[in-house]
Amino acid sequence: MVFEVFRQERKGQPFQHAGALAAPNAEFAEAWAREQYGRRQESEALWVVPRDEIRAVHDFPDELHKTYHRVDGYSLKAKLKEARQRAESAGALSARADLP
Repeated sequence: MVFEVFRQERKGQPFQHAGALAAPNAEFAEAWAREQYGRRQESEALWVVPRDEIRAVHDFPDELHKTYHRVDGYSLKAKLKEARQRAESAGALSARADLP
């Protein structure tokens, strides 16, 4: 049986996948995980989960028909550059309008 091990390095931090191990039962898997990931006090807490019990979720229904966009990777630099160019253009146009 294969178990997935997740570890928390310090209190308050998220759990991260540490690895997988093969064990005949949950008790052996827990002991092996403690030995591998907790022996040198490098983990605050461990989750040992049978691989068969992990469920993948792929389909997220949009029941309210709303589209939410994440802002990861939104380029603020590009938007600022465009705004500066527009401001400079507007300033140049108003300076020309002041000429006789």
